[in-house]
Amino acid sequence: MSSQTFCIAEFMAIFVAGIIIGLVVSNVNFDSNIPTSYSIAEGAKETVNSLNPLGNAPERNSPADRIAEWQIEVFKDKVILDIQDAEWASFADTNSMDPVLDQGANAIQIKPKSADEIKVGDIVSYEHADQGRIIHRVAYKGTDENGTYFIMKGDNNPTSDPDKVRFSQIKSVTVAIIY
Repeated sequence: MSSQTFCIAEFMAIFVAGIIIGLVVSNVNFDSNIPTSYSIAEGAKETVNSLNPLGNAPERNSPADRIAEWQIEVFKDKVILDIQDAEWASFADTNSMDPVLDQGANAIQIKPKSADEIKVGDIVSYEHADQGRIIHRVAYKGTDENGTYFIMKGDNNPTSDPDKVRFSQIKSVTVAIIY
């Protein structure tokens, strides 16, 4: 093999690797509130899953399962949910959580006892100093010098909420949505 052939083969390998890396990185939504390494890992995982020949949708974080089957009783004339300290919630027409939550939907929420109970994928209501009560999904859970914090994002919003949310701001976790 001549040195010129080797250089062309080497160039082609680097070129193909660059294209593959470009495909992975191009799909990453760099969100300044979520650490870059997390964004790249999640974006790469979604890209790989999207290239799956079986056509499976990428796995996404879902809310934690907080209601056991034994807590749900379904009868012909009613449904009983045995949920302690449950609260009812309705929603404003902000479109930030479309299509999961919208005006007209109802939800059952509970108050979490600690930050450990809050998981990525949970839909929580939290108190924002300027905007009042907001209901968004937990997109990231991290720790800094002030302890545990959460980054929230509306499912229909292009980026996450700008502020770190502390456990003291979280008022409730959604455990059921009723349409």
